[in-house]
Amino acid sequence: MNDQTTPSIRFYGEETIPVELHKVRIVQKLHLRPVDERLDAINKGGYNTFLLNTKDVFLDMLTDSGTNAMSDNQVSSMLKADDAYAGSQSFYRMEEALRDVFGKEHILPVHQGRAAENVVSQVFIKPGDIIPMNYHFTTTKAHMELNGGKIFEILTEEGLKIKSNHPFKGNIDIQQLKDLILQYGAEHIPFIRLEASTNLIGGQPFSIQNMREVKAVADEYGIMIVLDASLIGENAWFIKQREEEFKNTSIRDILRMMCGFADIVYFSSRKVSSTRGGGICTNSHELFLKMRDLVPLYEGFLTYGGMSVREIEAMAVGLQETTDETVISQSPSFIEYTVKELDARGIPVITPAGALGCHIDAMSFLEHIPQKEYPAGALAAALYIISGCRGMERGTISSVRNENGEDVLADMELLRLAFPRRVFTLSQTKFLIDRVHWLFENRKLVGGLKFVEEPEVLRFFMGRLAPVSDWPQKLVEKFKEDFGNSL
Repeated sequence: MNDQTTPSIRFYGEETIPVELHKVRIVQKLHLRPVDERLDAINKGGYNTFLLNTKDVFLDMLTDSGTNAMSDNQVSSMLKADDAYAGSQSFYRMEEALRDVFGKEHILPVHQGRAAENVVSQVFIKPGDIIPMNYHFTTTKAHMELNGGKIFEILTEEGLKIKSNHPFKGNIDIQQLKDLILQYGAEHIPFIRLEASTNLIGGQPFSIQNMREVKAVADEYGIMIVLDASLIGENAWFIKQREEEFKNTSIRDILRMMCGFADIVYFSSRKVSSTRGGGICTNSHELFLKMRDLVPLYEGFLTYGGMSVREIEAMAVGLQETTDETVISQSPSFIEYTVKELDARGIPVITPAGALGCHIDAMSFLEHIPQKEYPAGALAAALYIISGCRGMERGTISSVRNENGEDVLADMELLRLAFPRRVFTLSQTKFLIDRVHWLFENRKLVGGLKFVEEPEVLRFFMGRLAPVSDWPQKLVEKFKEDFGNSL
């Protein structure tokens, strides 16, 4: 698909709203349960939104991973899949798309992004190594630490500010990077990791200029750069919108430029191409050979990597669609609309709007709840109870415990409301905004949570919690008082 420039849409009336540049041709029924049923569902789910059954969920804003809507071209491409264990033509079409979009010669398929993290971590990280990065992701951190590495988050000072006008809060702090190299030695730094649109701090992007500066330091000390490209399309969109040098540059060219700075690019296609799967790319045959043997061991043969060939076909099309501004701009425009509407109501959200979703600052929203009682998790549960909308906690529940068994408190306590590409309508978005507004007006009713069942690794996925008081019942009573029998 050729890169298209999205024209600026102006409105004659007072309200400016995002306009969908697609039409809906297949629909899926949603369920908006009564509030008592939602309370029962969250109780059964251990106050963990991951454990909710989708039959009890109205708007599923848990993640954009594997939940994006595929295009008609993607769906139709799946019909020509070559279902071969080895040498599948579907793989070669995907390989061609990756070479075209990312500009990398050697491709290793994997079943999803964390599988790529496993391969990269096992091959390049040894005990005692340190890995500088703009910010961690949960599975990234787990894989790196399991292989003996220690991460250092050295993002710009603006990165952890809730309200900011900084356009690139995902930038790496160059001086901190130099200091780390001098302190630990380049020989103990296998690579510098950049995450395109930093997930856990609000989907914030980094700039091309910052990549240039990181690359200069990396080249000076002979250190690789590894790029997590899962949200690279949105990062490229923000570069085009916010970095003056590239306002007239196509998304395709920006993508190629970003990948050109990296020695290794890995991605989750659940995000970047609206399909399921993932991959690792490099122009170095030496690096390719170092990683290659782990793919058949953990994933599958080199021409399917644990993926369905139908998904591989759809990935090839989706990668090309990522270069289309009318596709890549849809989710950020809905996120920006939601952020502006909530901010105008005095609700604490991360600004500027980023990728992936709208992020609410739970520590400000629920300032009466101590961090050890997991305010982001409590906010996620409360919002589900009063709306049926399922968001994701991105705070201390998503963190770990230290050697003394104490919580390592997260830098931020966020409720992430994900906006998968081309999934939600404007009326559904306005419903969400209305219910968040009501909850903010009644926020003092919400209390904290405590763990009752806690896995040792990635506890946010399967852990079960319970309220520290009867606050959920009181919240339901207030909802009924204000809304009556309405859903």
